[in-house]
Amino acid sequence: MPERSEYPPGTPAWADLGSPDPQASRRFYNGLFGWELQDMGPEAGGYMIASVRGKAVAGLGPLMAEGQPPAWTTYVYVDDADTTAKEIESAGGTTLAPPFDVMTAGRMGVFADPTGAVIAIWQPRDFKGAELVSEPGAICWNELRTRDAERAKRFYRDSFGWNGQTSDAQGMVYTEWKLGEETVGGMLEMGEQFPKEVPPHWLVYFAVENCDGSVAKAGQLGATVLSPAMDIPAGRFASFADPQGAAFGIIQLAG
Repeated sequence: MPERSEYPPGTPAWADLGSPDPQASRRFYNGLFGWELQDMGPEAGGYMIASVRGKAVAGLGPLMAEGQPPAWTTYVYVDDADTTAKEIESAGGTTLAPPFDVMTAGRMGVFADPTGAVIAIWQPRDFKGAELVSEPGAICWNELRTRDAERAKRFYRDSFGWNGQTSDAQGMVYTEWKLGEETVGGMLEMGEQFPKEVPPHWLVYFAVENCDGSVAKAGQLGATVLSPAMDIPAGRFASFADPQGAAFGIIQLAG
């Protein structure tokens, strides 16, 4: 279902980029994904909405706090941001930005899970979330990378009702996040392949038509390859740091 107009509560529904140079980021992602970006006006503080085929797919804006690193943030759709914020704190999360209104679009909050990864929540009003998913240029997967998978399982279960189902496929241990019967994301425990200075984080993946072509294009535009292109059951993927330092992934979906 590539086009979306609503999400069940507990589903990742949006992602946005905090950048130290939004205009440079705008040029990079336009060049890589062909995004059309609309500035939402002075009252939005320089925030931009990226679109594919006229459908909103992601957001982009300036950093909001001193010392904030460039990063993509995953937002989970919730019915009541204030209630969910209390549940997150009770589950061991740390509040980075308590729930606040984003004009008439919705209400959001930002938190760190107990393992250190940042996650946001979105209570929709006028704006529901991504209108297009799993098509080239749109978000297709959200993945937690953490050094304490068992602790993360407890936290996300208590905060969003997720059930972490872990399997070992050809020597690769991976967890799928289930909301009821629906898979809503994944989790990878960070091993020795991750330098110690890399913190736990949520990685946002975007669909592409051709992984290898997109890897080459990203390099031409100034990105740094973090994981070279490789095949996995879901397709062919790679990950990068964009020219401002924010990590993201791409997947050429199988089938």
